[in-house]
Amino acid sequence: MAESPEEVAVLVQRVVKDIRNAFQRNPHIDEIGLIPCPEARYNRSPIVLVENKLGVESWCVKFLLPYVHNKLLLYRQRKQWLNKDELIDITCTLLLLNPDFTTAWNVRRWVLQQLIQENSLPSLATKGNLGATPVERIHRLVQEEMNVCSEAAGRYPSNYNAWSHRIWVLQHLAKLTVKILLDELSSTKYWVSMHVSDHSGFHYRQFLLNSLIHRTVTDSNILVQNQMVNEQNPSLQKEEESAGTEAVCAEEQSVDLPRRLDEEMELCSELIDNYPGHETLWCHRRCVFYLQQRLSNKLPLMSAVVSSVDNSEESLNNSHHSPATSHMAQAMDVDGLNESSSKQGYTQETKRLKRAPVQDSLGPEMEYRFVDKVLSTCRDVDQARFATAYRKCSKDEDNKDF
Repeated sequence: MAESPEEVAVLVQRVVKDIRNAFQRNPHIDEIGLIPCPEARYNRSPIVLVENKLGVESWCVKFLLPYVHNKLLLYRQRKQWLNKDELIDITCTLLLLNPDFTTAWNVRRWVLQQLIQENSLPSLATKGNLGATPVERIHRLVQEEMNVCSEAAGRYPSNYNAWSHRIWVLQHLAKLTVKILLDELSSTKYWVSMHVSDHSGFHYRQFLLNSLIHRTVTDSNILVQNQMVNEQNPSLQKEEESAGTEAVCAEEQSVDLPRRLDEEMELCSELIDNYPGHETLWCHRRCVFYLQQRLSNKLPLMSAVVSSVDNSEESLNNSHHSPATSHMAQAMDVDGLNESSSKQGYTQETKRLKRAPVQDSLGPEMEYRFVDKVLSTCRDVDQARFATAYRKCSKDEDNKDF
């Protein structure tokens, strides 16, 4: 057993290195726990990795936690220098042992900011750099941070720091990419189903849904505006703008926002039925209902703008082609078969927007029926109270001008 400060330092450095190597060997670790062991019985590492489970023998915690905590504080006080790799290892170890330690999250965020600046430097793309490209490095950083946040959130209930850090990573590292937003929405579904009282987890899903709506509707607005400008000034079209438009179309076509919100409502209904009396579920349902109402008032506006652009395009075509040619071109355009058109990406996008399902006026009535069903079958006092309060809030939201 290590007793002197030098022996403790050597021991802790070895344990921190073993933890880092464990995550490198298996990035899919889904559970971390302490192994009851009052003292070191064998001359071996106290870190045990079995399949996707990571165990830490309890005897080393009394050495490990004070050491990494003191190291981090000395660095914050500028009394000791640590490089970025050492900071990542120390903060990772500290957050595994104390997931709600705010200073560790702040230091980790600062390190990530430095890595973002380094990855944005042109020197990383030179021939001399034989490692991963900046984009690959950023994606790897995002995945590593998501794993750390998931472990911290699972070990400390309602871990505000972990979920806030996860949102920060999406905003600054992932840049709210639609694909990553959808991946996060899928990966956190099981987690919130197992933690129905954790408001922080559901708030994170609300952030994901809200970001998807903002990205999709905003990008579509930009798409339509660019098309209107190009219709008025055909000579201003550029190849890079067309490529950007096609990329936006390809990314956004896979996002069916009404269906995503309907699936979230179904998840709320299932959890409310299976776990009655949890106010977090009703608060989340209210937020999803609000997003549905807001989206239903945005999509008709988008369809109206798209229709006006289509009408102007049709008038322009009629003024340059004969009736027979115009009829054939219109039919081919509706079917999305006009391969020779330079606006194929826009045509597919506008047809998708016009055909997108729009929420009708039955939304509030469906919520009232759901509440009536819950009140007629529930025996939990809190469940009845939350359902009654939700009905009142739904009526208030229905009367608002979204």
